[in-house]
Amino acid sequence: MELFKSHFEHLQEKQLERLRQLKHIYKELNSSVNVISRKDIEFINTKHILHSLFIYNILQFKPNSHILDLGTGGGFPGIPLAILYPDVNFHLIDGTQKKIGVVQEISKQFRLKNVTSEHIRAEYVKNQKFDFVICRAVASLDKLLGWARPLLKQEQSHAIPNGLFTWKGGDPKKEIKLIGKHEYTEVYPLSKYTDIEYFEEKYIMYVQG
Repeated sequence: MELFKSHFEHLQEKQLERLRQLKHIYKELNSSVNVISRKDIEFINTKHILHSLFIYNILQFKPNSHILDLGTGGGFPGIPLAILYPDVNFHLIDGTQKKIGVVQEISKQFRLKNVTSEHIRAEYVKNQKFDFVICRAVASLDKLLGWARPLLKQEQSHAIPNGLFTWKGGDPKKEIKLIGKHEYTEVYPLSKYTDIEYFEEKYIMYVQG
């Protein structure tokens, strides 16, 4: 719990306890449905949960906003963020049924009323619009933007215009080249928010919708 509390002092005890429980639940579920690599499962608090939460340092989602977690896998970053933001609506999608099954089981155990999930690919999502699309380790930036842009709301309600946030590693310049100079992007190195060595080359990238 100290890992989360030291980075996010505002977290309430209930939120901290839920974040702590995530590791144990994922370890149990992962034994039958492999959504996290075996070498990473022991480091889930740092590499998956804390990693997911860092967007709070960039933008704080407003109550009742709608966020799409595209290619959520086993629920990252959507599940930790749903715990962080109990008044924000998160819709988690993935093209693999067994991964969505894990998301649904965790949502059920925690009674996360602000989480919905669906076994569907992004290009088939219809009649739904979101303030932001978020995704973590899914695809190249050009593909992500192509999937995300049609799903963004036109009306704005945040200080940052509606758009795409994606968690990345490596050289951000290579990713930006894929979408062209005319796109507005921001790169947020996670090393600004922590001194944990794992995050030295990790960043969150924003592309305006």
